[in-house]
Amino acid sequence: MKTAASAGRAAPLGATVRDGGVNFSLYSRNAKRVELLLFDREDDQPAQVIPIDPGTNRSYHYWHVFVPGVKPGQIYGYRVQGPLDPARGLRFDSTKVLLDPYGRGVVVPDGYDRAAARKQGDNARTAMKSVVVDPAAYDWEGDTPLHLPSARTIIYEMHVRGFTRHPSSGVGATTRGTYAGLIEKIPYLQQLGITAVELLPVFQFDAHDCPPGKINYWGYAPVSFFAPHQAYSSRRDPLGPVHEFRDMVKALHRAGIEVILDVVYNHTAEGDERGPTLGFRGIDNPTYYILERGGARYANYTGCGNTLNANQPIVRRMIADSLRYWVEEMHVDGFRFDLASILTRDELGHPEPNPPVLWDIESDPVLAGTKLIAEAWDAAGLYQVGTFVGDAWKEWNGRFRDDVRDFFRTVPGSHRRLADRLIGSPEVFGHEEREPEQSINFVTCHDGFTLNDLVSYNQKHNEANGEDNRDGASDNKSWNCGVEGPTDDPAIEALRNRQVKNFLTVTTLALGVPMILMGDELRQSQGGNNNAYCQDNETSWLDWTLLAKHADVHRFVALLNARRVLRDVEHERRRTSLNQLIARAQKAWHGVKLHQPDWSDHSHSIAFDAVLGQEGLRFYLILNAYWEALEFELPRLEDGNRWRRYIDTALDSPDDIVPWEQAPALSSNNYRAGARSAVILVTAGNE
Repeated sequence: MKTAASAGRAAPLGATVRDGGVNFSLYSRNAKRVELLLFDREDDQPAQVIPIDPGTNRSYHYWHVFVPGVKPGQIYGYRVQGPLDPARGLRFDSTKVLLDPYGRGVVVPDGYDRAAARKQGDNARTAMKSVVVDPAAYDWEGDTPLHLPSARTIIYEMHVRGFTRHPSSGVGATTRGTYAGLIEKIPYLQQLGITAVELLPVFQFDAHDCPPGKINYWGYAPVSFFAPHQAYSSRRDPLGPVHEFRDMVKALHRAGIEVILDVVYNHTAEGDERGPTLGFRGIDNPTYYILERGGARYANYTGCGNTLNANQPIVRRMIADSLRYWVEEMHVDGFRFDLASILTRDELGHPEPNPPVLWDIESDPVLAGTKLIAEAWDAAGLYQVGTFVGDAWKEWNGRFRDDVRDFFRTVPGSHRRLADRLIGSPEVFGHEEREPEQSINFVTCHDGFTLNDLVSYNQKHNEANGEDNRDGASDNKSWNCGVEGPTDDPAIEALRNRQVKNFLTVTTLALGVPMILMGDELRQSQGGNNNAYCQDNETSWLDWTLLAKHADVHRFVALLNARRVLRDVEHERRRTSLNQLIARAQKAWHGVKLHQPDWSDHSHSIAFDAVLGQEGLRFYLILNAYWEALEFELPRLEDGNRWRRYIDTALDSPDDIVPWEQAPALSSNNYRAGARSAVILVTAGNE
């Protein structure tokens, strides 16, 4: 039944449930006419078209209308009419159904057609559409974001679908690859000992934004900054994705695990001037995107065709509103910002010294205590690791990744850089006088080789992507241990296993926040594909049969993490800077001889002795990337104490790592570290 609409209000933006109906509000500066479309089904023509009168239903550039009788779950969209003048950046097309930039839910018809959104003509039956959501209609049962200390944080970067989609996951057929499927596997995450999951994009994205015949698997193609991705829900009703996502967050919190979202505020799936009209382009193109001079073409600092105009006031507000929504209404604990350096660019694309959007985010009281992580670079060459603007941002440390890789493949002089990475990268971050956890330490992530492939391939093997192996990075700083790809040679396999454990040891124990890639604890392989963004298949899905095959690596990671979460957090409470922590520490560098570190280029080993005062613990770290075993002198201990062996990656499981309290005592003041190995010896007080 059609109902009479009234003027409504400009605020808040989006679709807001109130007073027996819904208020709709949309920003468009250059529109001449706006229509609200209400649908009974996502694959049909609109059941009702409601013109929004520019005289009575427009305040400033906000088009608004109140429709009584509309309820949560209502499917809707917009048609916007205005000038079509691409030379001036105006790309209105009144035949296209457009998503609400503030829509809290999205439905995708089975016949969704990205090409139809690019061609002339009506696309109502095949367009994605928004859904009315009432954020208050959910029982959180007392749940709140966890605010766990960063000093004890261990991040597990994972893909919601890929985590349980493989038939071997043991998850039911109806929930594999969904938020509900992830809930079923929470006991595994607890056993592994991680404290936070960092989910690859879960904002609704266009899975068809990909080469023909492929699927955009990673999800770096957003169409909405408020709606959870529909395909990750096991429920088919319009509100299902919102409720199921919240169920997942609540369940993870009950297990003591934080939820960090990988967010993409740098571009959308609308692409360049040849791309489809899905929402932003047809609502107010010059507001939402950075356009090259004249406006006909899109600036492309992202490598994805367009660049969001993040420091434009309307877009700034949308980004901040989006973040607040995910914290307040979806209870998310943190965000990792994809290509975050884009957010420093102004409307001409120039980097700003004090980008307004970054300070909006950092100074927002709703976001206080929320973990903010920057991938501090972009696709146009801007690299800001160690110089990213702000006082609270943590940063993906790409230099940690590169230098640790170089050390274990014996690049001359890399041990000098590794030494800095082990103690929190003061060379990179020390000038900012920030906490040690400013550095997010990782060796692998979704973008690049898995850890298994890092030690199994010298070259990328991306032929399956259909781009003649041209895509993906060519310099991976990898070493295949003597054979390209899988091998039955037991010596090479043993070396690869040891190298995997070496990387995990350094990542987990270095100062900073460690991040582990999903599947690295099982030696997951992608067959040498270092850019599996379009591989929604067993190339990318976690193969749970590897848990039995590589049980020793899984055990190794779990025991590493068990020790990590015992780390002292007093420096974090007192806001002790990295430089202060290093200055106060009792520490010394060594070589094979005590107090004689070899910093020359030909050296491929290093030893480090330190005391953790708050824990009453002394440890001795030996990293030997040399191709032969080396004998290291150990400091003599007083009061009859003895060094105990916690980790030695040259030993077979279960001796490669032992539970902390079971570390066996040594009888000698020397230790023979095997070729290409990591060793940690410990002693605690008066034993």
